[in-house]
Amino acid sequence: QVQLVESGGGLVQAGGSLRLSCAASGRAFSSYAMGWFRQAPGKEREFVSVISRSGSDTYYSVSVTGRFTISRDNAKNTVYLQMNSLKPEDTAVYYCAAGAGTFGSRRFNEYDYWGQGTQVTVSS
Repeated sequence: QVQLVESGGGLVQAGGSLRLSCAASGRAFSSYAMGWFRQAPGKEREFVSVISRSGSDTYYSVSVTGRFTISRDNAKNTVYLQMNSLKPEDTAVYYCAAGAGTFGSRRFNEYDYWGQGTQVTVSS
């Protein structure tokens, strides 16, 4: 079992920045690829970014490429999502997830564990 707890969400103006954290406990954190997904009201859960087990490989959705950066610290059992140049359309609940093999996946159903989510609201 892995427990995931996200933090760092909040209200920010367009153009601002936030850094999300996801702290993991339980089984070896470095055994899991880690993903970030988001879900806006009335919309389906959407892939944001993923990082491989080692941290050497990262992937981003087109909508956040160049603005968001995913990273992980396996010694601290934590994955981060640095979000810059935020836009109102980035408003959503952000979830971290663990699983999906070595390199991760864009498909949410390939992840084994999920956090409870953290709200990000970007005002215009």
